[in-house]
Amino acid sequence: MPVRFASIASLALFAALAYPACAQTLYKSITPDGRVVYSDKPPADAVKTEKRQMDTSKQGVVPPSDREKAALKKMQSERKAGESSQDRVRRAEIALHDAEVAQSMGKEPQANERLGTVSGNQRLTDAYWERQKKLEDAVATARRNLEKVRAGK
Repeated sequence: MPVRFASIASLALFAALAYPACAQTLYKSITPDGRVVYSDKPPADAVKTEKRQMDTSKQGVVPPSDREKAALKKMQSERKAGESSQDRVRRAEIALHDAEVAQSMGKEPQANERLGTVSGNQRLTDAYWERQKKLEDAVATARRNLEKVRAGK
């Protein structure tokens, strides 16, 4: 007998909990200042109130149609393409910036790139000028690469 009472009590509890989910009431009220307010209880100062019964019997997720699936797939591929092109542009910009920084930092001669002259002065070696040329070429190459990426080639 106690088991039967427990099962009946649990069914009654389940029915009581399920009822509010099936028939929810929503109030659309207009306040004195003209605002529209939606709530589960009508405000006391409402000028106008409409009671609406919400139909929640159609619960669950409706699977997407083939057309919606195709549209989603297209949007995802376009987003990936846009992100990858933006990533390529950003990487090219960083490479150009790095080349320009290396060039500006490389202006100062290194210890082995100076030669003393007979008159007591110093001159820069051919290695210094070769290094400067390589730094300039690196900047020019990075700049051309960035222009190509921006053009979409």
